[in-house]
Amino acid sequence: MIKAILTDIEGTTSSISFVKDTLFPYARKHLPAFVVTHTDDASVKHWLHEAAKEAGLVSATQQEMIELLQRWIDEDRKSTALKALQGMIWEEGYRNGEYCAHVYPDATPALQAWRDAGLKLYVYSSGSVAAQKLFFGFCEAGDITPLFSGYFDTEIGPKRNADSYRRIADEIGIAADRILFLSDIVEELDAARTAGIKTTLLARPPSTCPANGTHPCVTDFTAVVIE
Repeated sequence: MIKAILTDIEGTTSSISFVKDTLFPYARKHLPAFVVTHTDDASVKHWLHEAAKEAGLVSATQQEMIELLQRWIDEDRKSTALKALQGMIWEEGYRNGEYCAHVYPDATPALQAWRDAGLKLYVYSSGSVAAQKLFFGFCEAGDITPLFSGYFDTEIGPKRNADSYRRIADEIGIAADRILFLSDIVEELDAARTAGIKTTLLARPPSTCPANGTHPCVTDFTAVVIE
């Protein structure tokens, strides 16, 4: 019996377009001023150092770091350092009311129903944990963070690595075969299944379920089957 649901965000609970068309451009635009005005912030300095190390830079000017991070935004690089810095920038936008996160209309009622039924809900996204909490704290459905028991980002490991899902199962203390992972990315589902976790592919329109898919597939949360 499934005891916990682990869900992706982009393409699963929420549209990819909101992240691509709203959040990424906002972070790119505000990154230069953010870096310049937060030079004494220990957390910002830490993640800038981590980004430089990831890029193999022994030393870099402030402008070089800004250009590097903007290029990574354009590439949608799955960098933990970049995601952490983006989350800090996005927080200002959320709190200033410049946007609110998109959540599919079927997602929140399903999440609420699963939670009411006694299932534990967790999030696993390439975005930082801080960014995830902001996303669900300032979304179109209001603040739905109370629905979730925990959040995971790439600090636990890459999303296409089976060991990441083993670590998540260990951390939440639930056997892997009692966890259901929801995602729109087949390679992530493959990794989760290798770790023993149950899987379901979300094929949000205009995507469609593959003819010979290897994972159960649905087009929205109302069709997700909980064993």
